[in-house]
Amino acid sequence: MSAPAERGDASRRPALPVWAIATIAGAFGLFYAYAVWNALDFLIVQATGPLGLNGYGWFVLLLAIVFPVVVFAIAFALGWRRRALALALILLTGLGVVSVFWLNVLAYTQVAGAGLLGG
Repeated sequence: MSAPAERGDASRRPALPVWAIATIAGAFGLFYAYAVWNALDFLIVQATGPLGLNGYGWFVLLLAIVFPVVVFAIAFALGWRRRALALALILLTGLGVVSVFWLNVLAYTQVAGAGLLGG
């Protein structure tokens, strides 16, 4: 009876030491933080412009700030129990998703930017 309990405890432990998980997640976290700061800067520039932002503009640009944090949390939750390369690849995939989302936000603000302004 104790063998399955021991196996269950072993499967819950991470495959890497905590310092390695923190180092990999911290290195990728800097890139995710750059995406957040970039989105925050864009929001501030747009909100302090001559026309300001309407409700939809606030929603789109606040989503661009929150999205990298959520993706990092999901990627970390999926990868922290895996080996170093798998953790790095999962975080890199999440960073790619964040980059594509940011490019979509930029493209949308260029094409339909007038719909976000004036509040």
